[in-house]
Amino acid sequence: MGLLASFKRWTYACVAREISCITRYSDRVVQLDPLPGDTGILRDRIQAPMTSVLGRGEFDALRSRDAGERVVFLFNGNFNTSTDIQGLLEDSRTHMRRSDRVAVVLYNAYLAWLYRAADRLGLRDGPASTTFVTRTDLQQLARLSGFELVRLRPVVYLPWHFFGIGTMVNALMPAVPGLRWLSLTAVAVLRPVVEETNPRPSISVVIPARNERGNIEHALQRLPALGTDTEVIFVEGNSTDGTWEEIQRVQSLWDGRDHLRVRAFKQTGRGKADAVRLGFSLATGDLLTILDADLTMPPELLPRFLEAYCRGLGDFVNGTRLVYPMEGEAMRFLNRLGNIFFAKTVSWVLEVPLADTLCGTKLLAKRDYVRFIAWRKDFGDFDPFGDFELLYPAAVLSLGMVDIPVAYRSRTYGTTNIRRFRDGFTLLRMVLTGLLRVRLGR
Repeated sequence: MGLLASFKRWTYACVAREISCITRYSDRVVQLDPLPGDTGILRDRIQAPMTSVLGRGEFDALRSRDAGERVVFLFNGNFNTSTDIQGLLEDSRTHMRRSDRVAVVLYNAYLAWLYRAADRLGLRDGPASTTFVTRTDLQQLARLSGFELVRLRPVVYLPWHFFGIGTMVNALMPAVPGLRWLSLTAVAVLRPVVEETNPRPSISVVIPARNERGNIEHALQRLPALGTDTEVIFVEGNSTDGTWEEIQRVQSLWDGRDHLRVRAFKQTGRGKADAVRLGFSLATGDLLTILDADLTMPPELLPRFLEAYCRGLGDFVNGTRLVYPMEGEAMRFLNRLGNIFFAKTVSWVLEVPLADTLCGTKLLAKRDYVRFIAWRKDFGDFDPFGDFELLYPAAVLSLGMVDIPVAYRSRTYGTTNIRRFRDGFTLLRMVLTGLLRVRLGR
């Protein structure tokens, strides 16, 4: 029995490590309705600012929490003993906010025979496992209950370190196609699908601009009314063509027009990522988005990003330039191949389908971006472009991502700042880092 207890502790430690990828950047973990025999070992090993336990009829205790608080609700084995998972989720959802998440520890449906044998032999504590759901089952149950399955990670193949062999197998197997689904358990994360009712959240549009003098006023002229308080933030990056002077001129003409607030700042660092960070840090809107000053992503399409968020289709809205035909020489052939390669590769690394990883326009809530900053401090701060440092935490923190196809346009002023081969190697390094740090968790 001592060996069995060791296996359990090792398994709980592995599962807790996976859940902690999300919970360490949340505000609280609440385990709902622990099963008989649950001693709290898993809950105690999860990294989170605070943990607590609630029964299904005790949700009133959460009514007084802060508006921006993000709670991860934990079900440990509950789905495997329930004959009404949909009812379980529906009861929970009525007490959740858009920023909350549900983490579910599931026993592998393909190994149901193993769990049933363990129950008959008295090797497991608590109720017998009677229900085993597949990924397809879980997706449908989530959809029926007002949730979206945003993350499903297999965890634990060998329940023992065994001189480092178990550690290596548990780290590498999640990346092996087919065999990855032979894990003992899995951790699923669900997000509640919540629409934004009136009033709509305010929005800040950050426009990084370096040598884009000819596009500055056009950006405001072509920006449609977004139906909410709108702030435009220009971040100028050491231009040599008079871009800063043009921004100041345009700001004096447009600030306050049509309920539009226009602000301007000079960048002290270098690169687009630094400019976006500065703009986001100074933004006052509930939502944050990026518009490249070259206007190759038409400003007229920004309402679609806002609409997707407000409809609850995703908490991270990502543009894709690879669906529709492109205008003229908007993207050269090698650039297009590179974009397709990185989209496919990053999708595999993050286990999230993404049509385009390098489109400049992305939209997210400011409250989520604050958590991205904390995640970046742990992950590392070396993304010069700013795309991956938004995509990676959006996937890991289970925001739920949706792509918006855009018709990519040719430049009408200036030249691109992209250096194909040098930048390509930098992006490849970011992908390899993501493979090790995100997919394999090393």
